[in-house]
Amino acid sequence: MKITVTGATGFIGRSLCTELLHRGHSVTAFTRDPNRSINQLPKGVIPVSWENKTSSEWKAICADSEVIINLAGESVGGQRWTPEYKAKLMDSRVQTTRNLIDTFSKNHHPQKLISASAVGFYGDRGEEELTEKSIPGADFLAILSQAWEKEADTAVEADVSIVKLRIGIVLGNGGALKQMIYPLPIPISPWKLGVGGPLGSGKQWMPWIHLKDLVSMIAWAAEMPSVSGVYNAVSPNPVRNSEFSHAIGRILHRPSFLPIPAFVLKAMLGEFSGVLLGGQKALPQAAIDAGYKFEFNDIDNALRDLVNSGLLVR
Repeated sequence: MKITVTGATGFIGRSLCTELLHRGHSVTAFTRDPNRSINQLPKGVIPVSWENKTSSEWKAICADSEVIINLAGESVGGQRWTPEYKAKLMDSRVQTTRNLIDTFSKNHHPQKLISASAVGFYGDRGEEELTEKSIPGADFLAILSQAWEKEADTAVEADVSIVKLRIGIVLGNGGALKQMIYPLPIPISPWKLGVGGPLGSGKQWMPWIHLKDLVSMIAWAAEMPSVSGVYNAVSPNPVRNSEFSHAIGRILHRPSFLPIPAFVLKAMLGEFSGVLLGGQKALPQAAIDAGYKFEFNDIDNALRDLVNSGLLVR
């Protein structure tokens, strides 16, 4: 298939492009800097500039693609959540999705749009088990995810099949795991100092997914015509933050008993600290019902694989 990916130079996007090529697909990556991205993307991926929104090249590629996978968006943990940065988080998701869908027409459009979202859609829900049928939350990340999904839904007007993936904490070399290992705005991990441990109370649920499973799920969604709608891209076995911290301690052979107090995270990270101190007990019910098979269901096995793969350094 001809597949186009946005956000291809991110740590999820790079692994996804590698997997898609391995499966025999033709992969084009929309990027702001094609020359630079050549060294970031796997060999075989075709980088195309879409910085110039009036260019006809990327619009023609959209029309010619069978599947578009939309992963673009500024990192929610990129910096402190000032009003300006929150606006940037929103624009980088909603406007990007709008630009893609604006190229669709009844006669020229992809068969499927796979658009990223986040389990933050549900907000901090404590002990409530959350499936794809659960109602949304009301905090900033929930509002951000809802706006992102609402924009993706407009593709239905062009008869495009839509898949929305509410992605959890991705275990890989980057993303939220890096924020868990380096929770403070300093270049030293508490784990390296032997003082790692839970964040806040440690009772918050963590809906995690191994990078390999996420990439596999996205490829599965692209290849299976029957797959459409909303899917929680999370492991069937969420863990509490304290369980996660102890698992890291076991794998890294480091102590894992000293918590980082909530007030410290709030003082240093501001509103973003709520992402680390809150959580969702989200379950991948729709993916299980559709027949997707997870490779990693156990947090210890997932983290051990990261260490063995060199993606998590002792």
